[in-house]
Amino acid sequence: MLVPQSDLTDNHQPMEVVAQPEAANTVENQPVEDPPSSRFTWRIENFSRLNAKKHYSEVFVVGGYKWRILLFPKGNNVDHLSMYLDVADSASLPYGWSRYAQFSLAVVNQIHNKYSIRKDTQHQFNARESDWGFTSFMPLGELYDPCRGYLVNDTLIVEAEVVVRRIVDYWTYDSKKETGYVGLKNQGATCYMNSLLQTLYHIPYFRKAVYHMPTTENDMPSGSIPLALQSLFYKLQYSDSSVATKELTKSFGWDTHDSFMQHDVQELNRVLCEKLEDKMKGTVVEGTIQQLFEGHHMNYIECINVDYKSTRKESFYDLQLDVKGCHDVYASFDKYVEVERLEGDNKYHAEQYGLQDAKKGVLFIDFPPVLQLQLKRFEYDFMRDTMVKINDRYEFPLQLDLDRDGGKYLSPDADRRVRNLYTLHSVLVHSGGVHGGHYYAFIRPTLSDQWYKFDDERVTKEDMKRALEEQYGGEEELPQTNPGFNNTPFKFTKYSNAYMLVYIRESDKDKIICNVDEKDIAEHLRERLKKEQEEKEHKKKEKAEAHLYTIIKVARDDDLAGQIGKDIYFDLVDHDKVRSFRIQKQITFNVFKEEIAKEFGIPVQFQRFWLWAKRQNHTYRPNRPLTPLEETQSVGTLREVSNKVHNAELRLFLEVELGLDLRPIAPPDKTKEDILLFFKHYNPEKEELRFVGRLFVKSTGKPIEILSKLNKMAGYAPDEEINLYEEIKFEPSVMCEPIDKKITFRASQLEDGDIVCFQKSLPVESTEQFRYPDVPSFLEYVHNRQIVHFRSLEKPKEDDFCLEMSRLYTYDDVVERVAQKLGLNDPSKIRLTSHNCYSQQPKPQPIKYRGVDHLSDMLVHYNQTSDILYYEVLDIPLPELQGLKTLKVAFHHATKDEVVIHTIRLPKQSTVGDVINDLKTKVELSHPDAELRLLEVFYHKIYKIFPPSEKIENINDQYWTLRAEEIPEEEKNLGPNDRLIHVYHFTKETAQNQMQILNFGEPFFLVIHEGETLAEIKVRIQKKLQVPDEDFAKWKFAFLSLGRPEYLQDSDIVSSRFQRRDVYGAWEQYLGLEHSDNAPKRAYAANQNRHTFEKPVKIYN
Repeated sequence: MLVPQSDLTDNHQPMEVVAQPEAANTVENQPVEDPPSSRFTWRIENFSRLNAKKHYSEVFVVGGYKWRILLFPKGNNVDHLSMYLDVADSASLPYGWSRYAQFSLAVVNQIHNKYSIRKDTQHQFNARESDWGFTSFMPLGELYDPCRGYLVNDTLIVEAEVVVRRIVDYWTYDSKKETGYVGLKNQGATCYMNSLLQTLYHIPYFRKAVYHMPTTENDMPSGSIPLALQSLFYKLQYSDSSVATKELTKSFGWDTHDSFMQHDVQELNRVLCEKLEDKMKGTVVEGTIQQLFEGHHMNYIECINVDYKSTRKESFYDLQLDVKGCHDVYASFDKYVEVERLEGDNKYHAEQYGLQDAKKGVLFIDFPPVLQLQLKRFEYDFMRDTMVKINDRYEFPLQLDLDRDGGKYLSPDADRRVRNLYTLHSVLVHSGGVHGGHYYAFIRPTLSDQWYKFDDERVTKEDMKRALEEQYGGEEELPQTNPGFNNTPFKFTKYSNAYMLVYIRESDKDKIICNVDEKDIAEHLRERLKKEQEEKEHKKKEKAEAHLYTIIKVARDDDLAGQIGKDIYFDLVDHDKVRSFRIQKQITFNVFKEEIAKEFGIPVQFQRFWLWAKRQNHTYRPNRPLTPLEETQSVGTLREVSNKVHNAELRLFLEVELGLDLRPIAPPDKTKEDILLFFKHYNPEKEELRFVGRLFVKSTGKPIEILSKLNKMAGYAPDEEINLYEEIKFEPSVMCEPIDKKITFRASQLEDGDIVCFQKSLPVESTEQFRYPDVPSFLEYVHNRQIVHFRSLEKPKEDDFCLEMSRLYTYDDVVERVAQKLGLNDPSKIRLTSHNCYSQQPKPQPIKYRGVDHLSDMLVHYNQTSDILYYEVLDIPLPELQGLKTLKVAFHHATKDEVVIHTIRLPKQSTVGDVINDLKTKVELSHPDAELRLLEVFYHKIYKIFPPSEKIENINDQYWTLRAEEIPEEEKNLGPNDRLIHVYHFTKETAQNQMQILNFGEPFFLVIHEGETLAEIKVRIQKKLQVPDEDFAKWKFAFLSLGRPEYLQDSDIVSSRFQRRDVYGAWEQYLGLEHSDNAPKRAYAANQNRHTFEKPVKIYN
């Protein structure tokens, strides 16, 4: 999540930087001025040795403003690198300053630029939030891992791209006034949903259908998708300010965590439309979704040499178009209907004709009135086993003609009378990288030339260039600042580009862009929303007039009796739950008493009011009655007198005495000698505490004199033996002490407002039978009790069970209770992991055996307390496991093409030799005397052969693969001139005008002999890898040094290339096998800590 960084007080010296301030401020011939932008590069040397908590870059200037990067090398209280853009001169700027910038921050990967991590955002900077960025930019584990390529020679390279937009004051901008439209509030990471909802809302026919879905006044928006959507659309149509989406996401059944997980918009679109389609069944609007969005295509396979054709009709609500390799929408459609030939090994089995050469393809039977095109900007990259975003340039026209070239996209049975000419209605844009970013939409609601940008709360008018050409993606050149110096233009990839397009068919546009007005909206909905609007106005008015009024909160005996033992246990009342009055400040208190008389039926002369006071020990008690003089004052004056701390409201306790007929009577006179005490009764059998009443006692009197009255309050016999305790305080810990019944109240230091708890005296022998036999033990329990939600670590999103525990439980108490719940005899096999309140995930490291003292320590995360713990059931006790090191080793069989992953668990002081011996007992060897070795493989290269004597404690298998394999016989008998070389598979890819080498597949070693030619080596490689002749003939062979290929001829002597010894590491020189990567993916990925990808969107309701 984006958060402003706090605690910016100290000022560190700027570090050495390389700045390229390419501030471009040119004005093109267009109405929208291009904003000033710049890229700044910061090289930080000796990065791992930085000791300061935070580091600032040198200052750089963009748009006439001074900026700098703020970086936390060890994370801002998280296990991620934290990085922010900071206004460098914020301290000296004039009062009320603000500036708006869009920016991206990046950590450059110095081995492969395409693995660089880049995140972008936008922010209105001001005195309160003078820096903005990413607390969890990237995991520290990845950053500090030398093989990853982010930290090379202990140097980190950080880049910032900043675009300063000069806009009308961001906060005072009024979308409705400027554009006639309002935006949607961003609820967490829901801007992808906001852009979709705006697009659907601006299809008036769809909006009308939603309004006509039957709902009733008894429905609740949070429980009904139709009503929530109607309500949202109504507010978008008639509200003056941005609209919240909370009710709608609630109606989906999304918890807040779900709202924060960025799903893809296509998935949401489909699920939402399916839900609405389902809810429209059997209503006047049944079939609307199909009428608007449903088209049909025909999949066909047609034999070439015999008369056989197989076809299948399918419907679609949106079309997924390829972006990669296509320069525009037409090219994608061409690719969509491309004919594939099924021949050779891939012949088609036609029912009565056997295997046949055939053509396979797709043609369209009909297109829908509203055509939704999903552009495949995100795709899975098999080589890197990860999702990537494709930022290539991809054009889309304002008018799309799908009848072009004689209707080449249409099937033979398409209705050619329908003219498939479409006009662009909306462009949905994603700005950023694959793991997040920002979504917004460009829409022209009436298909006029005026486009609007809907960016969460903010709606702005935009011109066509910004809505179309600027969203094509690709690269952008920044104009040069000083052309004389360096003539290579500075290019950077545009990370914002279109990922969904909505087109409307010309012939249907009048029907779809129809008029929607009040009469389309159900009466009950209008009423409900008007009422909501009035309430909102009322609250707004109250807020504006708040300074004219005093809030008076009146607590009575009934409140104490109703709350103590249910909502509260300590003190006397929760003031937020008592009767509240809003009284004009100048009204006198005596007039207010008349209102009380009306409200509670207590005549004015029988009312006595007490002021509450906050004591030094943080308890809150009635302190003294109001004097007759004070009652003649205005309530505003009284509020100021009453309590400086709670001066927002006047809090009172209304004392009313009842006669024998239970009617109010005049309160007794109160002298200094009289003390007002409040009494709570505790029943250890029921574990129940309740308020039973209050009494005036004389300070010189003794508790023994009121025992019969207390027994009467509790419903006991008059002579029942009871024990008394004073409830003194409960923060930070409980203080509750016995009261000596034989000494005076004054000697016991009791005063007005004190609380006395009492219970039956228990014989010593029966104290055993109760969990909490006395008042102090019960209050201690209540104060420390905690409901803990336990989740299995394997299913970290779902509560498994809840246990009531005490925060004072020791480590052993907690695991014992969990083991008991799970029916497990050995609690030491339970391993617990704490919860990270920020990421809503388990913390990466589990809790060590007895590694914390109390449950309270397990639940705390920085300054937040959680109520979630994760558990695992281990197969061996945790203390034993902690003495062991667990490694995942992938064993490659010598002759079979298979890989088996083994989990090896050995004492931490073991060596690689011990791992190999353990492995030998688990794997199938090609012969009994086979020797094994252990390798470190990362990104399809071998980085290390582990010596058998190396200790395993420091081996990290989290980021790279540990591979075990048999040592081939030929390697054991190397001649003096033989060499062992690395052999890797690779392909070439061009990105940003640079050729890049991508390795894939399994790397291996090969022995080469002196004088051996490539032709001879090829024979051995083909045999080793068992590649068919036909495929092998297409392979190319190259000597690679530091990533540059030199292609080899069959006659080349290979060993002559591998003479140099002055290379950084063996993997920097290798024999490369260039061919396409079409091998099926192995069942395991290159590294074990694969990131889980997005879970599918669920709408539960």
